Amino acid sequence: MLRRLYDWTLEKAEHPKALWILALFSFAESSFFPIPPDVLLIPMVIAAPTRAWRIAFVCSTASVFGGLFGYYIGAVLYETVGDPIVAFYHMQAQYERFTALYSEHGAWIVSLAGFSPIPYKVFTIASGVAHLDLTTFLIASTVSRAARFFLVAALLWKFGIPIRDFIERRLGLLTLTFSLLLVGSFLALKYV
Repeated sequence: MLRRLYDWTLEKAEHPKALWILALFSFAESSFFPIPPDVLLIPMVIAAPTRAWRIAFVCSTASVFGGLFGYYIGAVLYETVGDPIVAFYHMQAQYERFTALYSEHGAWIVSLAGFSPIPYKVFTIASGVAHLDLTTFLIASTVSRAARFFLVAALLWKFGIPIRDFIERRLGLLTLTFSLLLVGSFLALKYV
């Protein structure tokens, strides 16, 4: 089944709507969806290396817009749900310390999360909760997401055929490794 899905993704990478699907996937991942857009980005660039920069641009742009939606979720849900909970538990002082720390280091936090495989949506929502300066959030998100997706695209563009051969030979192992890293990231966020 995994092989069929991989082959289907490679085949559809040339489809006129492939960029729209990637954009939707990237947008959703930055605000609520658990799977990163790399699962589409990588096969699309491998299948169409001449379109690598366009694919990375679409993925980056949609991710930043999705991050804005995540920011909005954090800001709106905190106002309607989070604030009463904080007040009920008398945790206003702790919340104020969190927002002060996030305001001071938010650009670095968002930049690190945007570039790394850590679930980015957690930080887009936290940015909204903490009311991180929107300009700071946008700059950090744009730079880090573009750096990440253009780096992936550049590596695949430069080393595409050997990487494609490697992926095709070890698809099961790579999927297992990716799944373990994804679950590990969620567990690390939960317990850290």
